[in-house]
Amino acid sequence: MHHMNLPLKYKKQGPPSSKAAESQLQQASMSVENVFHMTGGVGRTSYARNSSLQVLSQSKKASDMVKNITLEAIQELYLTTTPKSLGVADLGCSSGPNTLSIIKEIIEAVEGFSIKTFQPSPEFRVHLNDLPSNDFNSIFKALPDFSKDLSDERSNGKSPSIYIGAYPGSFYGRLFPNNTLHFVYSSYSLHWLSRVPPKIYCKEGKSTNKGSVYISESSPVGVSQAYLKQFQEDFSLFLKSRSEELTAGGRMVLILLGRSGPDHVDRGNCFLWQLLSQSIAILVSEGEVEEEKLDSYDVHFYAPSRDEIEHEVRKEGSFELDRFEMFWLDQRHGKNDESYGTSIAMTVRAIQESMIGQHFGEGILDSIFENFGRLVDEEAAKEEIKPITFGIVLRKL
Repeated sequence: MHHMNLPLKYKKQGPPSSKAAESQLQQASMSVENVFHMTGGVGRTSYARNSSLQVLSQSKKASDMVKNITLEAIQELYLTTTPKSLGVADLGCSSGPNTLSIIKEIIEAVEGFSIKTFQPSPEFRVHLNDLPSNDFNSIFKALPDFSKDLSDERSNGKSPSIYIGAYPGSFYGRLFPNNTLHFVYSSYSLHWLSRVPPKIYCKEGKSTNKGSVYISESSPVGVSQAYLKQFQEDFSLFLKSRSEELTAGGRMVLILLGRSGPDHVDRGNCFLWQLLSQSIAILVSEGEVEEEKLDSYDVHFYAPSRDEIEHEVRKEGSFELDRFEMFWLDQRHGKNDESYGTSIAMTVRAIQESMIGQHFGEGILDSIFENFGRLVDEEAAKEEIKPITFGIVLRKL
């Protein structure tokens, strides 16, 4: 029998805004908490159709690495702890049927290990987390098929005992009771900060990062420092919160965007944001968008370096770093008959549409992302763009 419960648990998290430019900062924080979400449903611009992993799958080597990192970590966890009730959390689960595919793989892997080791299969407590604005309904609509697939693949035709719940809220803070989780998975979520760094705003509440939506060559020095500080604050809180929720020996698999060295400006994730800034600047030059709109838009994103992540893990002290892999897309063409630029543009749109639409207006979205896809293709033809991805496994001490 398939079980489903939905504890509506939500607590607003995050540190209070600084006094300077308080109204602007409060508005930015509220936007992230209440507005930011992947485009729901399963339509052409939805996250279900354009997720990072779908674009990533163009590089089979990278896709296989993500899967191997996850399944090897769950295998090690299960073989060392063999819990009768296994608590699994997907943090930043997003929406659509893709959300359940990794859960299915984890369940099948654990069941395979239990058969090999002559252990009874555990029950599974699955905690799906994202911000309250996430389209959880599309996930739950996919549950009957999810349960049927698991039942069809078992020789006895019975689905394993699975309890699935949704936990809306920010993962930068506590979400679950003490010592209830064994395995935490987070894919392409931790590069999203809890808020736009308050320190990039001047006393009047205006952004000092004019003409750019993220760190760029033209950004004042303080901008990159502000982004790093916000990342340190958020990631430290994330680690502390999970350390209280995970049992001893529990594992975390974190897949997130990063950068390869100390320079914030590189031809990877940072460069894609520069191209998005240029895409909006084109519309400013054409009189379609006010310049002030571009100057006042900043993304709550940060691509950390390996050193920055390792520093925070050591400083927090609850986890041992078991594995740290770095990989990137190694192909310039997109999926199906789309260009590489179109694939990247559709992915960024599925992720950023809610925030950009609110700030610039829904009517401008098509133009922004048509420009963006074209610019990506033009730049990729000159020199390869390499958005870095990290695959990290942490073990609770």
